[in-house]
Amino acid sequence: MEEIIALKNINYTYPGNITALKNIHLSVKKGELFSIIGHNGCGKSTLLNILNALVFPDTGEVVFKGETVNEKILRDKAFVTKFRQNMGFIFQNPDIQLFNPTVYDELLFAPLQLNMPHEMAVDRVEETLSYLGISHLRDRQPYLLSGGEKKRVAIGSVLTMNPEILLIDEPLAGLDPKTQTFVTELLLELNHAGKTIIFTTHQLDLIDHLQPRVAVLSEDHTIQKTGTASEILNDEEFLIGVNLIHKHVHKHGDETHKHYHSHYVFHKH
Repeated sequence: MEEIIALKNINYTYPGNITALKNIHLSVKKGELFSIIGHNGCGKSTLLNILNALVFPDTGEVVFKGETVNEKILRDKAFVTKFRQNMGFIFQNPDIQLFNPTVYDELLFAPLQLNMPHEMAVDRVEETLSYLGISHLRDRQPYLLSGGEKKRVAIGSVLTMNPEILLIDEPLAGLDPKTQTFVTELLLELNHAGKTIIFTTHQLDLIDHLQPRVAVLSEDHTIQKTGTASEILNDEEFLIGVNLIHKHVHKHGDETHKHYHSHYVFHKH
């Protein structure tokens, strides 16, 4: 598979000289399902923001389909249209993303901004409403919806652009079990349809379900390891070292013992 997007020696600091990312190298192939995992605060969301050119690294390169993405090239109308049309970003918190008066308007907004013919954009909205099971919400105000409904609308507002790459920050955060299952199955379905999906998470059960290729960010803001889901999940000592699992005391009857524990159950493959 050909490379679709890459990070080369990325470094980024927050104001106050606070390190967010250090010496980051990543390469994602077209059609790949790829996850960036790590403990809270290690830089996962910042990495997605850099991939989407919402912020720019202090040093290093973001390469999209062989072209370096920087502030200069994003002033080129043809390139920025191609880039924005092909990069769909779904925020962890849908309230950041949703701002239109109705669900229908929310899904219609991006295609029209990308100069899609109105009739085609309307057809795309209708298809997406049906696909996500939210047709009954079309005239509702997004801010009045439940958390799970907002997540579906946020996803829909991106899918109407039909982007080649989906960037998703903590896709299951704050969702009820039913919506978590829906989103998990949706990610698999979209990937099987050919979408390149890059998502962040600290939930190891999601990695177990989706079996993506995985890059692990450590608390020192570097990538400590890249591998298959099985390779990462089965390396328990490594997961302890990057603070994704720990040894937890349990008592069964009169017996007290420790075993590996995360907040989420996963199965060894």
